[in-house]
Amino acid sequence: MIKTALITFIGISTCFFCKCQTKDGILFSESFDDAKLESRGWYDGTDCRISGEPRKGEGCIEYEWVEGEQKVQGSSQQRHLLEPVNEVYIRFYLRLSKGWQWTGRNYHPHLTHFMTTENSEYHGPAVSHLTLYIEPVNGKLRLAATDIQNKDAPHGLTQGELKGGYNGKLYDSQEVLFNDDKWHCIEAYFKLNSLDMANGQPNNDGIVRGWFDGEMVIDHTDVILRSTDFPDMQINQFLMAPYFGPGLLNNAQKLWIDEMVVGTRQIGCLP
Repeated sequence: MIKTALITFIGISTCFFCKCQTKDGILFSESFDDAKLESRGWYDGTDCRISGEPRKGEGCIEYEWVEGEQKVQGSSQQRHLLEPVNEVYIRFYLRLSKGWQWTGRNYHPHLTHFMTTENSEYHGPAVSHLTLYIEPVNGKLRLAATDIQNKDAPHGLTQGELKGGYNGKLYDSQEVLFNDDKWHCIEAYFKLNSLDMANGQPNNDGIVRGWFDGEMVIDHTDVILRSTDFPDMQINQFLMAPYFGPGLLNNAQKLWIDEMVVGTRQIGCLP
């Protein structure tokens, strides 16, 4: 297994595998101006298609679905490790193609995720000790959490009971926000809850917040994301994996992602 080596020197932490640095609260940033993602710490991806219609700079990453074909085309999933943290912010720009279609169901597409030190660098997001989601669902911004792998843990699941083999706590914007083919600034913040180890209980002080074009549209400050089964859990991985489940999409469409920043402070939108 790949081990993450960390050193701290004069306030800057360097992760040798992900080639990222923590300075001024920034864990890593990516402008997607070219396809050389591996040279900038990305891994577990085989394809990267760069489009010439970015929000800023020279390019943006493109994901495509061809009519009649369920599998995403153009770019593959990509991962990036980060220094383990208890709280994390992300800012990226998202654009959906004209005529974008939703599933009409209360799930999918999946888009971007954070995972934790309790799973390996290549663990899938669906059945984990904790996966955090940032995605558009039926036009709304959704932040969510699942912890299906904890079903047999001593303190059990924290994200609801299993239904059809899955669970999840969902935090949606009240309004439909994605209703055009323009670039939009998406921001999210997750903070792991603290733990009362003496009494074997989690404290409901975790935070989940989301912003759309600079306006806060999701705000929950009483969230439980982990139990005392995982006192050392920290967020240490970002996974970008746009995905529609089989049979949920029959439309030609694309999405683009640009100007991504992950850090321990709020980044804010570009001017």
